[in-house]
Amino acid sequence: MKDKILRVFEESISVKEKFARENLDTIIEVSKAIADVFNDGKKLILFGNGGSAADASHIAAEFVNRFKRERPGLPAIALNTDMAVITSIANDYDYSEVFARQLKSLADEGDIVLAISTSGNSGNVLKAMDVAKKKKLKTIAFTGAKGEKFASKATYAFIVPSDNTPRIQETHITLGHVLCQMVEEILFEAPRKK
Repeated sequence: MKDKILRVFEESISVKEKFARENLDTIIEVSKAIADVFNDGKKLILFGNGGSAADASHIAAEFVNRFKRERPGLPAIALNTDMAVITSIANDYDYSEVFARQLKSLADEGDIVLAISTSGNSGNVLKAMDVAKKKKLKTIAFTGAKGEKFASKATYAFIVPSDNTPRIQETHITLGHVLCQMVEEILFEAPRKK
C-alpha cells in the first residue's frame, strides 16, 4: 500500500513538473492578461462541471477574497454556483445552455473567460466558448491531453499532459493557484526602491 501511495504522489509531481516546463511562457502571458482585465475594471468569468466546477468556484473565491496578501477583492464569478439559475436554464432550455446563456447575460466587452473541462468534451462548456468567441472575449481553457478540440477554441490553452482525470485536476488547481499568486504580485507588489 505504501508503494501505491508514493506512486500516486510521484505521478502527480511528474505531471505538474512537465506541465510547468511546457507552459511557463503561457502562464506568464495569462497572468498578465488577467491582471490587465482587473486593471481595466472588468471581470474574470469561470465555469466547469463536477470537479472542474469546484475548481472554478475555488479560483473565483481566491480572487474575490484574497489569495496570499491583503488587498482589495477582484471581480471574478463562477457560473456554476447559482443553482436556481442553472436549474432554470436546464429546465426551460437544455443543460447544454447553462453556461452559454449566463455568458450572454453577464459577460461584458473586455471580460475574460476561464473554462475548465478535464476531457475537453463537455457540451455546455464548448457551447459557452462559442458564445465567448461571438462576444469577442478572450478565453482561457484548462483541459487534459485529449482536450485539443476544446483548447483550439481558446485564446490561451493549458493542456495537461495526461489522460488521468485526478492528475489533470490536481494540475488545474495548482495552475489556478499560480495564476492567483502571479496576478496578486502584478497588481499589488510594492515597487522596489533602486
